[in-house]
Order: sequence, then structure tokens, then C-alpha cells
Amino acid sequence: MFRFKYRTAALFAVPFLASPLAVSAQQDAPAGVEIAANDGTPITVLGEVKVQGDSLGTLTVPSIAEATARTNQVAGGAAVIDAESYKNGRASSVQDALGFAPGVFVQPRFGTEESRLSVRGSGIQRTFHGRGLTLLQDGSPVNLADGGFDFQAVEPLSANYIEVYRGANALEFGSTTLGGAINFISPTGYSAPAASARLEIGSFEYRRAQAALAGHTGNVDGYVSLSAVHSDGYRDHAEQNNYRLFSNLGIRLAPNLESRLYFTFVNTESELPGSLTKAEAESTPSQANAANINSDQKRDFRLIRIADKTSWQLDDTQRIEASGFYADKRLFHPIFQVINQDNNDLGLNLKYENTRELFGHRNRVVIGTRYVYGQTQETDFANVGGQNGAQTDASDQSARSVQLYAENQFYLLPQLALAIGAQGSRDRRVREDNFVPTGSIDNSFKNSYGAFSPKAGLRYDLDTDSQVFANVSRSYEPPSLSELTGGQITTVNAAQRGTTVEVGSRIEREWLALDVALYRAWLRDELLGLNDPNGQPLGTINAPKTLHQGVELAAAIKLPYRLTLRQAYLLNDFKFDNDPTYGNNRLAGLPLNSYRADLSWKGAWFSAGPNVEWIPQGTWIDHANTFSSDGYALLGFKIGGAIQDGRWSWYVDGRNLTGTRHVTTTGVIANANSTDQRQFLTGDGRAVYAGVTWTAGK
Repeated sequence: MFRFKYRTAALFAVPFLASPLAVSAQQDAPAGVEIAANDGTPITVLGEVKVQGDSLGTLTVPSIAEATARTNQVAGGAAVIDAESYKNGRASSVQDALGFAPGVFVQPRFGTEESRLSVRGSGIQRTFHGRGLTLLQDGSPVNLADGGFDFQAVEPLSANYIEVYRGANALEFGSTTLGGAINFISPTGYSAPAASARLEIGSFEYRRAQAALAGHTGNVDGYVSLSAVHSDGYRDHAEQNNYRLFSNLGIRLAPNLESRLYFTFVNTESELPGSLTKAEAESTPSQANAANINSDQKRDFRLIRIADKTSWQLDDTQRIEASGFYADKRLFHPIFQVINQDNNDLGLNLKYENTRELFGHRNRVVIGTRYVYGQTQETDFANVGGQNGAQTDASDQSARSVQLYAENQFYLLPQLALAIGAQGSRDRRVREDNFVPTGSIDNSFKNSYGAFSPKAGLRYDLDTDSQVFANVSRSYEPPSLSELTGGQITTVNAAQRGTTVEVGSRIEREWLALDVALYRAWLRDELLGLNDPNGQPLGTINAPKTLHQGVELAAAIKLPYRLTLRQAYLLNDFKFDNDPTYGNNRLAGLPLNSYRADLSWKGAWFSAGPNVEWIPQGTWIDHANTFSSDGYALLGFKIGGAIQDGRWSWYVDGRNLTGTRHVTTTGVIANANSTDQRQFLTGDGRAVYAGVTWTAGK
């Protein structure tokens, strides 16, 4: 049986299953959960389940089994990705971690970090500084107060597992967005090995190292990870250097009370090779845009983040969870101008959960609130070879977001649950223009946004691990500050709103793990970003009416001869709805279809198999649908294994082995007039990566 460890995101990680940690997991796993022994034989753990210090989960950080049980209670799209499932290959980017997550579209712009990340068309045209999703670390937002987020702020190697809640199914995380929430859950002193080290090398001068320590004594446990990565990149002017420290310290203050302190430090430097014309991408895909080299375009920032999460189990049916964070981020960003920012954000979260029966029926109610406030001091200069030239602008910006949400799940029948919830939101965006030369316009503004977002859903349990569901919900997204001031002009946009209908199922069988959902979202005032013909951001506009609909499918099928086939398919049917300018054209930015698969043979100490990424059709670069990229197919092959009772594991990961020249993502303009534009970002050429991991005890 695949069960929770293989929830549609991935099926297996040979080094983990062959390690002493796997044996410990068997001893500590909750009752009724099936996991694999060293020889692959399913084991069902029986007996009473209690949250204790020696379990894989704690009061503040649930175990993977607990997280999977929670997603199984959602009347909509939700999944858990075990980090061990992607650590048997290169694990450097968000795509490496979420490539097989149901409903997630992720493509790197270049190299290993910056990506286009979208769920159900969220932030459809943002190829940088993501939006439309709530990114969290252990339930606490990583986003800035205005909703934007940075991919470098998370470390796939420093996650125990990842939760993906699509759309309004992320209500109890305070998310109001079309896309939902992605929650990176940290290892603790109980769940992580006592010591581990990992080294990766590969093409384009790729080098990555990580060292981690974990442990517990008495009522205290801790985890710390330090990682560094360098890559010259496939393209010219694409060098990246990232250093990350992730740590947490948990203290059991009482048997039913625990607090966990988090500290994060990130220092990242990324050169930006820029966009090419289609002809340039086809002839010399590794080249950089000459203008990007001349102006030394890059994106560098330093992030310090401190957070705390406290969980109080009042009794068997009541629980209170409180968290807070403070983040300080400094950005140096030479593009068409040099942007210097100092961001300071703080947030508070409070959630109450009650699972007491109601009228003799099972019932679960969640009530919560979230407050986030951020200030940004920005000073802009002319770009002179990547350095500050003459000052062009200065402003003080602030964002505030307040949410109050509640959801009640009432079991009409033992297998049938009715979920009804709602969220009230108030947001504010303020810009004070501090640099207004004579004859210029003062671009100061104060805008407030608000919405009431209800949802209702039904879930029917086919059995413990399989469900069918249907729901309808409202979404709401105020513009981020960069969508108001981040282009070459300032545009005060309205908030994006939508109504989404979803039906789907999660099925777990001995030979199958399936996650499928069909959805349709009617949006008003969708926030669409535009670039000029040189690839520079013009700003964001509101589209009056758009339609997002699609299919989200992820499946893992166990075949004879120790073979397993994983597949992830997305239909992204996004288009205008009788727009006065674009009619019913497709929205530019994402391909209509995307498909990933890998076939793997697994022995006791060795695994091997091919993989494929297929984009059948290209992506429109313009809303007028006059020019597009081409589709492509990439072939890879991965092998791996474990030695010395699982203490050592290794992998070799070959990607794009046929050397296919392809475009992974594009910029977006209004109308290309059927002419080639510099809007194409090429993917990596043929590459091979290898890694080795050492672990010691618990």
C-alpha cells in the first residue's frame, strides 16, 4: 500500500526506506497506518496513538501521518508531499520539490531558483517574486504583507514534508487567494536524523552542500540546517549563489503545551540573463540578453526571519494555536532601474479548533484570525552598469492585511460531511511619494480593499483513505505593492475576485494512489501583468472578466516486476470572457497542457528509471494570441541507491538527455502583432547531477 508517505506527490525514496530511520518510523508510526519495511513488505501498525515526545510529530509540528489524515478531511483538493520523495534526485528548486504535486504548475525561469509558480492560474503572468498563493513555514506566512513572496525564502532540503491546499481549501491558513496555500513543514529534533550531510555536483558548475543536526533531551528538541549552492547556469550571466540557515527549537512547557522558535537567514545573489527572441532562443539558447549584461541586471537580497508557534491542547477536543513572525529583508535589484528596498514585516495568527460532537454527530469547527503588517522603504536610481546612477524615485510603502475566518464540518452521516465556512478580509495599500521633481506627478495613494468570501462543500468517505468531494467558494486577492508600483508606470488596480466550483476525488489502494479534481473559476478584475517589447515590466491591469477551468491529476500506479509509474497532468484552460479587446482569447503565460511522468524500478538497495516532461503546445506571449513558443518533450534518467545499512545514499540524475532546445516560460505583452519579441526564457540544456547523503541515527 502506498498510503500517506506516497500521497500522489511521489512514491518512494530508496535511501529512506533502507535506513535506520525507516525502522524508527515503523516503531513510532500512528495506529492503522501502513508503511513499507526494508524489503518493501507493507506493515500495519496497531495499537493506541498518543502524541508523545518520542513520536515523529509534536504538538507544534504534526507528523506526516497526522498531516495526511488532516488533508483527507478536506472537502477539496489537498495533498501532502513527503520530502524524502524528491531527495533521491537533485533537490535544489521549487520545481524539484513540487513537480509531481497535484495541481501545481512550476517552471524555472533559468537555473535553480526563480520560477513561475501557479495553482489554478494564480499569478499567471508572474515569472518572478510570486503572487496569488500563500507560502507558509509551519503555518506562518512567508509572504510579505502585500502578498508577494520569494522562492529563495524556502529550502526544499530543510522540509520534512510539504502541504498543498488548492484554492479555498486553504481557508484555515487564512488564505483568500485563487491558488490556495503551500505550507513547508520543518523537521524537528524528533523527526530528523541526529546528523546528516549532503553534497551535490553537476553541470554548469553546479555545487550544493547541506549539513544538519537534530536532537532532543528532556522537554527540549532542536533542528538546524545550513546549506549553500552555487551555479554558473546554463545561460550566460546566470550565476547564482545562495546561503541559507534554517533552525527551530521546541520546548514542551507542559504535557499539553508546546512552543517552538524559528530562525531563518537567507543571503541570495542571482544574475538575470533576461529574455530572448524566439529566433535567438532556437539558435543560441545559452546566450543572455545583451542589455542585461550591459546593465548587470540581477536580484540580490538578504532575509532574516524570526517566528514562534505555540500549541495548547486544552483537552481531547479543543486546541489553540498561536504564532507570530518578524522578517527583515534588504533588496538590491538592478533591472531597467536600480531598486533598493528595505522591507520589514510582522504577523500574528490565532486559531481555535474544536472536535466535540454536535447533536450526536461528529463535528469540527475552526475559528481563526490573521494580522500582517509591512513597511517598505524604496529608493530607485538610474541603472549605470548595475550600480546606482542618478536618483529617479523614492517612496515609503505600507501594506496591512486582516483576516477573520471560520469553518464548520458537520457529519450528516458517518461517511458524509458538510463543510461550511467564510472569511472576512480587510487590506490596505499606501504609498507616500518622497521624490517629486518639478513638473512630475505625485504618485502617492491610499487604497483600501475588502471582501466576504464564503465556501461550502461536501465530502463522502469511500473508506479511511479515499474520498470524493465537491465545493463552491469565493476568492479575493488585493493587488500587491509591486502590482501597483512595480512597473514603469503606477496603476492603482482593483482587487481580483472570483467564484470557483470544484469536484474531485482522492483514492488510495494497494496498487494505486490517485488525486484528481476538475474546477471552473469565474474571475472579475483578474490581475494581469504586462511587459514591454524589451521584457521590462509595464505594470498590472485588471481584466474585466476571465475564466479559469482545468483538470488536476496525479497518479502513482504500482506495476509488476517492482515497477512504479508516477504521472502528473494539468489542463490549464484560461481565457478572457467576452473581453471588449481580446474577446475569448487564451490568457498568455501558461501552456494549455502539461504532463510529467517517471517509471522506476526499485530493488532493496537500488532504483532506476526514465522520466519525461512534455508540453504538447507552446505558450502565447501575448493576449492577442498572435505569437507563441513551441511545445517540447524532455527525457531524463535517474538512478540511486543506499549502502551501509542506509547510512549512505547516492543518486545520479540526468536531465534533458537529448539536449532539446526549448523555452520553459515567457513574458507577457498585450499584442505581439505576429512578430518575434524578446519574451522567451530558455530551459537548461543537457545536464547531469550527482549527489551523496550521509545520515547518523536519530
